[in-house]
Amino acid sequence: MAIETPKQTDLKRVFDQHPERRYIMFGGKGGLGKTTFSAATAYWLARSGKRVLVFSVDPQASLSDIFQRDIFGKGPVQIMENLFAQEIDADSHIKAYQQEIRQKILDMYGLTEVPEEVENYIQAASAEPAMEESAIFDAVVDIVVKGDYDYYIYDLVPLGHALYYLSMAKVYDEWINKITHLREQMREYEQVASVMKRQKVTEEDQILAELQYIKKRINTSSRILTDRVKTAFFFVVVPEEMIILDTRKAAELFARFDVPLSGYVVNRVLPEELSGQNVPEYLKKRITMQKRYMGDIQRTLGKDVLAYVPELERDVTGLEAIERLATIMYGQ
Repeated sequence: MAIETPKQTDLKRVFDQHPERRYIMFGGKGGLGKTTFSAATAYWLARSGKRVLVFSVDPQASLSDIFQRDIFGKGPVQIMENLFAQEIDADSHIKAYQQEIRQKILDMYGLTEVPEEVENYIQAASAEPAMEESAIFDAVVDIVVKGDYDYYIYDLVPLGHALYYLSMAKVYDEWINKITHLREQMREYEQVASVMKRQKVTEEDQILAELQYIKKRINTSSRILTDRVKTAFFFVVVPEEMIILDTRKAAELFARFDVPLSGYVVNRVLPEELSGQNVPEYLKKRITMQKRYMGDIQRTLGKDVLAYVPELERDVTGLEAIERLATIMYGQ
């Protein structure tokens, strides 16, 4: 079947028609091109006069490599006029978490030092696999609530981790709602409490305030991820069978979390005209196989495909290569 290729301006049209969308996310399995698309989109918007922050929440991302700048853990680094890039250092956020917990324990109980058994617990909890995700999750909130930029471009973690963020927000929110409700029910007993009881209530009120603070931050982040007015989420897919299947499943899962899917970008498309040239046999077979998968993409994703990006002859690193990719994605 003939593949109906969208115009190069289809992706641009989505931005032109929805200038209110300030939070732009590229998601998909690892290694498909999310980071390069994030960088190219940020570059294009910055050249359009918008103040843009592109930031990575993927510990294995490579914005530093793409921009050819050392930006890891340094906060927002200016790349060019209007364009800033940031790679989040989860370890530093975990250490900040630890210190914040220690200080709250000292303040709450009037201690001069954290008991050894509590310190051991803090260290053990910080080694949990979920702690890194939690630290990054919290860092995202810190970045976006400041409102310093016109656009925020998220280079999301691979699909499984992204779903974890969304599910974590819902689970935390439900848990904190239950704890908060139980604590509020206890308020009716405060008037008859003893002096010791009142002291206990004061401590519990501090805990309640902390829970409400956590809930507010979680809701802030989850609202951004699911805001159909301000958020655009693009899946990156390549013409390979397993990637297509995984992307379709992921899109269904994201829909359950109300993530606003704006469309798909197909990457690494080999030019079909190569099959008629003097190229190695394996490349001809790849092009033939790709044609079948492109047909699958057209049938299953259809009009939601906003751009087809060709297989490039070199890695996208440096502003010149980023500009070229931005032109492919968004037109001149």
